[in-house]
Amino acid sequence: MGGQAVQPNGLMQYVIPIAVIAIVFLIRGRQMTRMRRLKLEQLWIVPAIYLVIVAAVFATTPPTAKGWLAAVVALAVGAVLGWQRGRLMAIHVDPETHSLSQRASPLAMLFLFAIVLVRMAAQSEGRAMHLDVQLVTDAALALALGNFAVTRLEMYLRGKRLLAAVRANR
Repeated sequence: MGGQAVQPNGLMQYVIPIAVIAIVFLIRGRQMTRMRRLKLEQLWIVPAIYLVIVAAVFATTPPTAKGWLAAVVALAVGAVLGWQRGRLMAIHVDPETHSLSQRASPLAMLFLFAIVLVRMAAQSEGRAMHLDVQLVTDAALALALGNFAVTRLEMYLRGKRLLAAVRANR
């Protein structure tokens, strides 16, 4: 009772977040196996909202010069990962109604799960190695922005191509 703080078990600080993320991904994965209507004209909304969030964070606590460099590199890496993730999304065009629907592949879910785990590891190891946590956070925000934006860009371009092909065959 001497006012000593209780330290959490080292293993539990990793197991609990991973378990929570795994449960969220399982629930989300079950929803993603169904075909959902894809509206090309609305694909810009999520990246725009996330861009506002990232801009607000960067305006509130501006990155250092190293932070900006890390953010630019992470944005580029996120764009590459987003393009690959977008390619993994199944897009279907109804030949009669020309409506689009999409379904995320299980591989796309695993891809996202891997990105989250890498980010968690980088942040926790960053603290242990005395890295700048703000720099890691700035890079993670930029990586996610690149991923969200380019995933939807790839889906938009492919959806337009599929619609054009179906309309040309009519």
